[in-house]
Amino acid sequence: MNQVKIQIPSLIENIRVIESFIDNSKEEFEFEDDIYGNIMVAVTESVNNAIRHGNKFDKDKNVYLTLQVDQNQLIFEVEDEGPGFDYENLPDPTAPENLENPGGRGIFLMRNLCDEVNFSEDGKKVQLIFNIAPSQNGSSN
Repeated sequence: MNQVKIQIPSLIENIRVIESFIDNSKEEFEFEDDIYGNIMVAVTESVNNAIRHGNKFDKDKNVYLTLQVDQNQLIFEVEDEGPGFDYENLPDPTAPENLENPGGRGIFLMRNLCDEVNFSEDGKKVQLIFNIAPSQNGSSN
């Protein structure tokens, strides 16, 4: 299993660093274009939430991103240094009373773009899992 880690200070402009990390990972681990878009949206949304809601834009707090690659899965873990949140009781962004709200769709998006989303450490850590087909050409990275 391959693993890559980075950490960024909680500044919204560091989303660009995350986008570059995903682009570099796509090249290095050769994951398919069809899940690349889902990964880009879900992971950047998760990091954005960590910066905005978890660390409250505190540049002295970091966001940690780990990518683990195995034969059948890409596993992204995003962790912040905030207090966590109640991920079990989030308002439904598709409910009529919430449709006009400017936020509240991030976790909904992540759950719809990923094959699996797991929260731990009181919501300070989220795991985004994407299932991938084993390499067809027999090569192992």
